[in-house]
Amino acid sequence: MTINQYHPETLSVRAGSEMTEFGENSEALFLNSSFRFNSAAQAAARFGGTEPGNIYSRFTNPTVTMFQNKLAALEGAEQCVATSSGMSAILACVMGTCNAGDHIVASRSIFGTSVQLFSNILARWGLLVTFVSLTNPDEWQAAITPRTKLFFVETPSNPLTDVCDIQVLADIAHKAGAYLVVDNCFCTPAIQKPLQLGADIVIHSATKYIDGQGRCLGGAVLGSKVLMEPVYGFLRTAGVTMSAFNAWVFLKGLETLYVRMEAHSKNALALAAWLEVQPQVACVYYPGLPSHPQHLLAMRQQSSGGGIVSFDLKAKLGQTQQQAAWALIDATQLISITANLGDAKSTITHPATTTHSRVTAEARTAAGIGDGLVRIAVGLEHIDDLKADLAFLTK
Repeated sequence: MTINQYHPETLSVRAGSEMTEFGENSEALFLNSSFRFNSAAQAAARFGGTEPGNIYSRFTNPTVTMFQNKLAALEGAEQCVATSSGMSAILACVMGTCNAGDHIVASRSIFGTSVQLFSNILARWGLLVTFVSLTNPDEWQAAITPRTKLFFVETPSNPLTDVCDIQVLADIAHKAGAYLVVDNCFCTPAIQKPLQLGADIVIHSATKYIDGQGRCLGGAVLGSKVLMEPVYGFLRTAGVTMSAFNAWVFLKGLETLYVRMEAHSKNALALAAWLEVQPQVACVYYPGLPSHPQHLLAMRQQSSGGGIVSFDLKAKLGQTQQQAAWALIDATQLISITANLGDAKSTITHPATTTHSRVTAEARTAAGIGDGLVRIAVGLEHIDDLKADLAFLTK
């Protein structure tokens, strides 16, 4: 059997690995900046692209290459370009595919820092961005201009877990001559494969579930070789490079990705169902719940609901919604108060004052992020212990 004939769980363990002459069973870590050549002619051939091989770890490193090949096999992509963080992956994607004056249509329901990148930084370099509803295809169609180059979505979204129909948006984008970019951070290829659903490019923050234990920063851009060539060219020049050490850590994370995502999803579904019946909870947002507005769509596109649960709290008499949210967060003793997600440890945060604090109040309201919203990235602890840590809700 060829490597691509194996099941995804096997690919997560075996794909991309290359052994040196020493026969190591775990991928080697190449912590070096440059690579020697046998001759001046070989050096010229490597730099000229007529001979494959490693040159300089800013853009060629064996450990990073193994990570790229493994993740590409899992996503079903022709090529993966690994970057220094999830945000640098978005930057590399846009800089590699767009020019000044081009237009991007993006969902309002994206990570707060992504909003800042599009609105405040890329806009200064002549890139135009229109924000629309993630779940309303008519708004995407109406936003198209002759210069539209990219559609950009997170699905499920951060933090409300809204879900878009990837194939529908892909069809709209393609008819306009644009590409659909899907940030697949929340699901990973263990739960959702956007390229198979019509997307052109997939983005990852490897910092999250791909690592799985909150250790390293990294990102990835995946797609066809044609689309990845200018993205790789940007990385080679600009140096938004994944370190070899981080790539080695992510390789180990990918080996357990499928079993971890199954466990995260199981815990999250149980916690979401429990939260729905708590009197202090006004609304729970989780794609695995039948009450979720895009539940049926999510279950067509995803193999499970994922590990992120968000919910709105009711404020008690004389209490603001933010005070209600902060009181719950401060009452926890087990769950970590941090804005990161994808860790084996459950984390809890107040999006309006953390991940989306730099977004205007008007934009937060348009995205449905209220002052009473709490997001939990459900980890791998026992579900009964997580419920006990949230017992403040039952009092």
